[in-house]
Amino acid sequence: MPQLRDPNFHRTVVLLVHHDGEGTFGVVLNRPTEITAIGLCSTLDLSWGGAPEKGIDWGGPVQPQTGWLVMGESSTASVHDDVKRLVDGVYFAGSLEALRNVAAEPPEQLHMMLGYAGWGPGQLEAELVEGAWILAPVSSEAIFDVDPSMMWDHVLRSLGIDPSTLVPSRGIH
Repeated sequence: MPQLRDPNFHRTVVLLVHHDGEGTFGVVLNRPTEITAIGLCSTLDLSWGGAPEKGIDWGGPVQPQTGWLVMGESSTASVHDDVKRLVDGVYFAGSLEALRNVAAEPPEQLHMMLGYAGWGPGQLEAELVEGAWILAPVSSEAIFDVDPSMMWDHVLRSLGIDPSTLVPSRGIH
């Protein structure tokens, strides 16, 4: 929302991975970087078996040295123990073993990112009360089939919201 002044989250789509009384963890889905999968994997002594142009996304401002994977249903990596199913067609992992499996045979539906977005206990709830965020259901189509530059607009429009009509306001949306 416009009142969220943090430039880290200007027009971002954040996939919330975990939320409980101790805080919230998520990753930004629509912020590409200049880092390539080949470059990242080479720093970890891994071979990248996918398209050479595959990029790494910025997952958020917290611990940018940590890596995360969001994968689709067809991913062979989605069957490993350290991969968490979020909803039908969307899987999440953050282990080096998962990255090793993905790097060897990258799935078609894949987001790789560095860093994450985190909120302490009650922090996200307070931001929701302030009207800083709009909640939307998780959609594998939005995650994997929409260009990152259009994702924010797409998610809002899927909720019936015209992005040009957003104005700062309080309250849960």
